[in-house]
Amino acid sequence: MERREFLRVNGVFAFAISTFGCTILQNDKITGDCKTTSDILGPFYRADAPIRTDLTFDGIEGDQTIINGTVFSEDCVTPLKNAMVDLWHADAEGEYDHRSAEFLHRARWFTKADGNYKFRTILPGRYLNAGQLRPQHFHFRVKADGHKELISQVYLKGDPYIKDDPWASDPKADLRILKVTSNVNGTKKIDFNIYLRMA
Repeated sequence: MERREFLRVNGVFAFAISTFGCTILQNDKITGDCKTTSDILGPFYRADAPIRTDLTFDGIEGDQTIINGTVFSEDCVTPLKNAMVDLWHADAEGEYDHRSAEFLHRARWFTKADGNYKFRTILPGRYLNAGQLRPQHFHFRVKADGHKELISQVYLKGDPYIKDDPWASDPKADLRILKVTSNVNGTKKIDFNIYLRMA
């Protein structure tokens, strides 16, 4: 189903969750700032994506990319075991997979004791939203026992469409506009640590 039809049938909707994160206070002094802010869920979320770390497949188009990091508790240092990291994004042409059994460009993973997650995928394409292009972005939904759920998005440094996007240009998104580096084999890499607030 094309995006226009999907939006017509389902309507455009977005959910926002309050900002999650904290500043560490030690001996009345600020010693660090670990804040992961929220963003809209958007209309293209699908529940129950496959549990996997490799979202690539034969014939996939787009720049091969690794996006990885660690899920921490609000003390900024304690990694969270069994945190569910749900990732989804558009394909290289800016289209989302709404219906297929393959759940293309969608995955979930549960962290081990080290709190780490790592997905192999591609850089998503841009698409029109209300007459303007949304910048490239990845969606995240993260849950862990005893912590508040986080719904957020990651944007890419240097994307010219960030400044005109109402969500990416919001000041609270600054720490989620991330640098993309390249490995020697040309694979792109994005580092994104996630900090959850206690429930």
